[in-house]
Amino acid sequence: MSDHASAYPPHETALLIIDPYNDFLSEGGKLWPAAKEVAEGIDLLDHMRAMLAAARELGFHVFIVPHHQTTPDDYRTWDHLSPTQQRVLKGQTFAAGSWGAEWHPDFVPREGELVMRQHWASSGFANTDLDMLLKQHRVQRVIFIGMKANTCVDTTARFGQELGYHVTLIRDAIGAFDWDEMKATFDINGPAYAHAILTTDEFLSIVGKQPQPMAM
Repeated sequence: MSDHASAYPPHETALLIIDPYNDFLSEGGKLWPAAKEVAEGIDLLDHMRAMLAAARELGFHVFIVPHHQTTPDDYRTWDHLSPTQQRVLKGQTFAAGSWGAEWHPDFVPREGELVMRQHWASSGFANTDLDMLLKQHRVQRVIFIGMKANTCVDTTARFGQELGYHVTLIRDAIGAFDWDEMKATFDINGPAYAHAILTTDEFLSIVGKQPQPMAM
């Protein structure tokens, strides 16, 4: 990995924020109790904020990659419903029209930042417009933050590498429900496909930015 900003040319680099919903990231969200220990342990929200601020300042493309917003009738006629989809349906996670399916207030996209079509399972590429819009913006390098490590992040990032993108995982700006999930992604799976696995501070140093102070 180069130690200078040209490692991530702004015109060909995109920050992908995976599932920045209140249900995942906000106190009172349906999945926040499961995410809280790891999120607080790695200062997830502060690191996500620092990465987004740096991406905007550097002129990176910013893409929101959201999970499908659930309705009570979803999946009912499907032949092959995964255990995760069964849990989402039962809990009405990211329920359409609910506060939980709104963006966490710190990650609301600005004008010019793009929201992809919603993915039904874990891959942000499957049955969405993500690959097409990355190509339309001549993106070559994708940087991942958000939720959660061993499902949507891992699956989307892995497939991104298969499609030919340079993949960077920011390990303290990606959350999970327990430490084993973090280990599976960053110590076992990620090294097989990711071109870089960095902390927020390491990334900011590479692109010539000072690490952002953590909010108190």
